[in-house]
Amino acid sequence: DFMQASWDAEEVQAKGIQHLASFVKDKSAFPSLLKCTGVITHAMKTHIDSLELHVEGCNLLLEILSQALEQGVVMALDECVASCLLHTVRRHSENEEFLSSLCTLLMMVSASEVAADNLRKVGIIPDLLSILRRFLHNEEICFSCCAVLWSLAVSENNGDQAVLESAVPVTSAVLQKHLQNGVVAESACSALWALSLQGCVTDSDCEPTAALLLDALRMNPERAVLVKNGCLALASLVRLSETAALAILLDSKGSGIELIKDEYHLHFDEPGVTEALCLLMNEMVQYDEVMLDMRSQKMEKLLSEIKLQFPFS
Repeated sequence: DFMQASWDAEEVQAKGIQHLASFVKDKSAFPSLLKCTGVITHAMKTHIDSLELHVEGCNLLLEILSQALEQGVVMALDECVASCLLHTVRRHSENEEFLSSLCTLLMMVSASEVAADNLRKVGIIPDLLSILRRFLHNEEICFSCCAVLWSLAVSENNGDQAVLESAVPVTSAVLQKHLQNGVVAESACSALWALSLQGCVTDSDCEPTAALLLDALRMNPERAVLVKNGCLALASLVRLSETAALAILLDSKGSGIELIKDEYHLHFDEPGVTEALCLLMNEMVQYDEVMLDMRSQKMEKLLSEIKLQFPFS
């Protein structure tokens, strides 16, 4: 009430946010803090030029959302809050340190399907792509932005085909830059899976994207989630174009078939990984030339192994 009575007074808003932050460690105050997110973001939007107020507001929202996720509480933030966050992103689009925190906040917000849909509606995707282009070197920003892209692209309410198509080369650049960082590569692979699932990868991009995903699997073979989502992305590409299937067979860095075999043997006790590998193989055998090559490389033996390993799945 104190903050809402004096929106125009920056000092009042700053003091209000500081006072709310003092309740963060009090678990009994959590339900009340949950109701304050709109007030905090409105204060940030009203005082768009105050970096200090934005930093404190962002940190407080991060604390509230962290607790919400820990307790399994889904925060479906409305379009007004999404709009406020977009304004904040645009106001500080060149402040790398603050953007790291802000992008982490967006990632946490986008965990809710409703909130992700609201972020998409206010048009945040071009801003995310702009941030990624500018701060391609920043691992934290790349990880968070790719996670947000995954949440937005995987939504069934998607109406941004052209915008999402422009996300493919940027996401590929992130993966190329951070191939050796498993956490970032995993996030980028997940985003590419969502984008390919929506049919956003053009025919000319299918082959280089497939080669890049194979590189990610080779560089991070032990990361089950990356392998699973990378294979799902490859399956979507193969469904779109035979050139992606041929790229897997004829990859210059080694046989994609051998890579599939290696990944299965590494993760034979992971049903999710095996299912993704089977889905990829199922898409590949839709092409006669590819199927003949897979037969010559004794893929039936691998499929028999999988059938024995998962007889009831």
